[in-house]
Amino acid sequence: MQKIAVINISEESRQLALTLELDLQAKAINRADLGKQWDKFDAFIFIGAMGICVRTIAPFVKDKHEDPAVVCVDSMGNHAISVLSGHVGGANDLTRRVAAILGAELVITTLSDNAGLWALDTLEERFDWPIASEDDMNACIFAFVNRKPTALFMEVRDEGTDYLEKTLPNHVTIINDLNEADPMKYRLLIMVTPFIHEYPHGMLTLHFVPMVGTIGFGLAHHPDDYEFIYDQMDEVIAHSGVLPCACRYCTIDVKADEPFVQLLKDGYGEDVEFFTAEQLAAVEVPNPSDTVAKHVGTPSVCEAAAILGSNHGKLIVPKIKGKNFTVALAIDHQYFRDQQGHIEIVGAGPGDPDLVSVRGRKMLERADLILYAGSLVPRELTMCAKPGAVVRSSAGMNLEEQCELMKEFYDKGKFIVRLHTGDPCIFGAIQEQMAFFDEHKMRYHITPGISSFLAAAAELRSQFTIPERTQTIILTRGEGRTPMPEKEQLHLLAKSQSTMCIFLSAAIVNDVQRELLMEYPEDTPVAACYHLTWPDQRIYRGVLKDLAKIVNDNNLTLTTMLVVGEAIDNRKGLSELYNKHFTHLFRKGEK
Repeated sequence: MQKIAVINISEESRQLALTLELDLQAKAINRADLGKQWDKFDAFIFIGAMGICVRTIAPFVKDKHEDPAVVCVDSMGNHAISVLSGHVGGANDLTRRVAAILGAELVITTLSDNAGLWALDTLEERFDWPIASEDDMNACIFAFVNRKPTALFMEVRDEGTDYLEKTLPNHVTIINDLNEADPMKYRLLIMVTPFIHEYPHGMLTLHFVPMVGTIGFGLAHHPDDYEFIYDQMDEVIAHSGVLPCACRYCTIDVKADEPFVQLLKDGYGEDVEFFTAEQLAAVEVPNPSDTVAKHVGTPSVCEAAAILGSNHGKLIVPKIKGKNFTVALAIDHQYFRDQQGHIEIVGAGPGDPDLVSVRGRKMLERADLILYAGSLVPRELTMCAKPGAVVRSSAGMNLEEQCELMKEFYDKGKFIVRLHTGDPCIFGAIQEQMAFFDEHKMRYHITPGISSFLAAAAELRSQFTIPERTQTIILTRGEGRTPMPEKEQLHLLAKSQSTMCIFLSAAIVNDVQRELLMEYPEDTPVAACYHLTWPDQRIYRGVLKDLAKIVNDNNLTLTTMLVVGEAIDNRKGLSELYNKHFTHLFRKGEK
């Protein structure tokens, strides 16, 4: 968290200062103490005239890579102005926050911000991309903001490269091979890669190194010079064509207290992840060792640790033996830009296309195949598909047909989105699909979604957990063609009289009502919610004794959520309870 100081010049702007101190968790300091405090804070907010601000900070300004951020707010709170260290120091971002808090007009003079261009000098910290190139950053920035022809070369895919692609300026061209980096065509080359390349001559080069590698290492003996091992590992990795600064470290847990591991963590600030011998032994590696197995209980340490640490990624550097150490390197498959299949199971949310997650929307926009549950997921959710993407409904397909279609695209190295309603883990029917993926060693990941029970709470304007009344939400279904476990029969779950959200049960509502009435009072509030957040949404309120009538009279179908419990529309006694338990949250003098 940023350490922020607020310097208020006049008494009339005291309330502005208090507001910023509270919202930003900032500390008030005196203007006269600025010199003593200059190196102790990440940012300073002046409230007063710009001239006073500039004259006050002038004696202490050194370099944009060292100076704290400085923001100036006029005494009336009408303008928030970025003064010093706009990009590197974070003044521009802080100015945006301050303007938002005060409702002030934002004033940022940085060219790249105003022109909608990348702030090249912030990408290193923003995306954790160390810089490997030696060309002057200011020269690169000057060429870029003046829209000189720029080539962009990317060998991985991560959050940062997704951002670059999505916001690509019109003077930047993506190239797929460094041989395309022609100095006759381009003034600047921006590279995002963990691999070592010879830089083209005759053009500025800015090389960002994404942290995508995982180094697995083993230690054979206990030498005196641990720094030598660190240097040797770096040299081995670099000789294999990968920049060591692109990697983090993994090893077996019995080495956690080794001096070399402590040197990595404390001396070099490296993150080290540990695995047990049992975990490592379960990993198939190309170079197992009986000797290693005899001493530590697993046939591999470095290769197995690299593979495990990279989420069973691709082994880029197989085991290399050095003096007193072994080392290997792997990269998670998700980072590769070349053609490798991947399946993303995405929760679509309850129906409204605006309620899919930001990540889910990104996955849909990237997909080569979208296979969506057509009977439950609105077609509108797939309208963001990229040109050329295949969009298919699974409504008329059996499980085998669905899996074969996904495998067909997967084997071609395509990106597949399997789009399920709500959140996939709640009655999402993904278990059989994941078993198929596991059997065929297909890579997949799950993006969660907003469940319909959360949409029900929102549309009912109800808090499903009421202090001192009900603190539990039960998600379940009635027993229809799919049997329920004996211990999960509705009448047993109903004993707690918690808020109960019942899925997929409108067709058996008579049985549901009968079981609930065994425990809930007949006047317990209920709601039948049809097609939550869809354009044709309908919600019917009532009491439990009338639940079946409500559902049957309105011809509600399986896409109906049944909600039962006193939390529905409950507003009684909450103010008194809140005041009783949460008065400590109010500032002195407030109510």
